[in-house]
Amino acid sequence: MVVKSRQGDPSRLDLGYVALFLGMRVNQVVRERLRAAGYRDVRDSHGYVIQHLIEAPRSITELAVRMQVTQQAASKVVAEMAELGILELVPAADKRAKQVRLSARGWSAVKDGRRIRRQIERRLIRAAGPRRYETARAILSTCLEAVGGMEQVRTRRVPRPE
Repeated sequence: MVVKSRQGDPSRLDLGYVALFLGMRVNQVVRERLRAAGYRDVRDSHGYVIQHLIEAPRSITELAVRMQVTQQAASKVVAEMAELGILELVPAADKRAKQVRLSARGWSAVKDGRRIRRQIERRLIRAAGPRRYETARAILSTCLEAVGGMEQVRTRRVPRPE
């Protein structure tokens, strides 16, 4: 009996893998274009911090809780991103602690990243056609909801991959 493997045939991958690999490739293209635009040290992991600062500045403690990491881990990534000029530490209202917020360069990176993502999205729409693209987006959103991931997206609490 001969059993044919799915290996080597990407069209046979399950939906989760196809979505994952598409997302990984899109992120890779975004990183490449951001680096070409002058954000040389940008990493995917920075996005997992930035998502928590889009709506408001936060303390290191609050960031650590939201990111589900230790204060030490949050402090380390904040220090790294501050050194890159993406984040800045400012006095909190009560002057006892510091708040972390996106710097002007950080907001510029967010704006440029969103612009690049829109360009990639237009390319995908041209490749699939508007109707098929929207159907695929709706299906993936429904599937994300079905496995309990949509709330993390809604609340900007997507955990960093382990």
